Amino acid sequence: MTDSWRSYPDAPRILVPPPGPKSRQLLAGQARLETDAVVYSRYFPMAISAAQGSTIEDADGNRFIDWVAGVSVLNLGHRHRRLTTALARQADRVWHSLELPTEARVEFLEELVGSLPGTLRNHARVLFTVTGGDAVETAVNLAENATGRSGTVTFSGAYHGVHGGAVNLTSGRRYRATSAFRGGNVVRVPFPNPYRPVLGNAESAAGVIDYLEHLASEPHSGVDELAAVLVEPVLGEGGYVVPPDDFLPLLREFCDKHGILLIADEIQTGLGRTGKMWAVEHSGVTPDILCIAKSIGGGIPLSLVAYRDDLVKDLPKGFHLGTFRGNPLALAVGVEVLRELRETDCIARSARKGAKLIERFRGLADSHTSIGDVRGKGFMIGVEFVRDRRTKEAWGDRGRAMREELFRRGLLMHTCGSYDQVLRFMAPLTTEDELLERGMGVFADSLDELDGIHGAPRPVGPAVGHLPFPNPKLATSDPRLPPPHVPLPGGPPPGPRLGPGE
Repeated sequence: MTDSWRSYPDAPRILVPPPGPKSRQLLAGQARLETDAVVYSRYFPMAISAAQGSTIEDADGNRFIDWVAGVSVLNLGHRHRRLTTALARQADRVWHSLELPTEARVEFLEELVGSLPGTLRNHARVLFTVTGGDAVETAVNLAENATGRSGTVTFSGAYHGVHGGAVNLTSGRRYRATSAFRGGNVVRVPFPNPYRPVLGNAESAAGVIDYLEHLASEPHSGVDELAAVLVEPVLGEGGYVVPPDDFLPLLREFCDKHGILLIADEIQTGLGRTGKMWAVEHSGVTPDILCIAKSIGGGIPLSLVAYRDDLVKDLPKGFHLGTFRGNPLALAVGVEVLRELRETDCIARSARKGAKLIERFRGLADSHTSIGDVRGKGFMIGVEFVRDRRTKEAWGDRGRAMREELFRRGLLMHTCGSYDQVLRFMAPLTTEDELLERGMGVFADSLDELDGIHGAPRPVGPAVGHLPFPNPKLATSDPRLPPPHVPLPGGPPPGPRLGPGE
């Protein structure tokens, strides 16, 4: 990591209560012409003008701290200079090549295969796909081709996309209800949730594994055959649930015992999000098949499946097709994503900072009984709201109200969980210390507001009017107008850190 700021240094800055007039005009244009199925502009009613690092500027000059990061697409933030340079360089060469090799394609393959977890490293083959859901569906097809069997275990709370048949692997009823692609041999079992255990207890996943043993071994279990187990190492849309430490090792043992392939969906957890390059590395488990998407393209669509090079002898030609698979522009950016993660300390930093942030969120829970649980790894942290800590009744209204209050104050966070009761921290790994501090101040103030606790306001930035900006040279001369788009200053403004030496 360098010391230079990538983000707008004065965020959060609210000049006009969002959505401002320009945003409203653009939102109306979108609503007039685009499908009613659009959802994110309902969660965050704004029109984006520009973005830098871990910040977004809307059409009215408001600046927001971005703790959504495109739902973990932007692990390196908006418009990382290394990535924009690679994109511009590739744009002068070739934009589309079908499956024909380019320098970018071969460089990417070499870089990726050398970064994979465990025994997949340097011993894997790659199959490019189009979207994350497409990658998952392809992985399941690959497993069934390799084993000659049909049947996939997935878990409650799982989200594996809504592309084609992948929607059947996703647990949410609302996603499957809108799809014409029904069927598929899917066996769903409870995910081991330490906060809400269904099988077994909070400390171990043994109960879930025992149930899987029953399904695989008992002639009258109702399950005829299984080809694969598909798992998110940490539940994403299902609530940012971190399973017990023994879950993945026991799952690997179960799969090996029964000749079942283990598929890890690292579309949201991968590429440094949890404080390791891959979330499976926390447990030392290597999957047979790995699904990768989101941040691998740095914001340019790119997805793929990596699988053991001895898994299948010869896939049928055209086993998976897609015109835009392995786009050269995305691959050129993907090379630099992998190199940036390998050559800098941003992953290790996210592990350190993430542990500190979990402590901070838990500290807020000590004085706010609406928070039932805080969990996570690295920069993948969930804060769950409940109506009553004793009953653990999910409080979706509070999660949504927090999202709205944070937005009003200039901080973007999104909900997840079955009832939108979990706010998830998924900021870019490159987020500056000062922006982490300001964001925590906004989060705490929003909690106080909703819980009716009114005390001295916390400093969150100049636009809210709490505290003069720490470096006057960085402030705009006219507080009503955004500053011009100029190169970012060479260093961060002074301010509190999450901890000494961090």
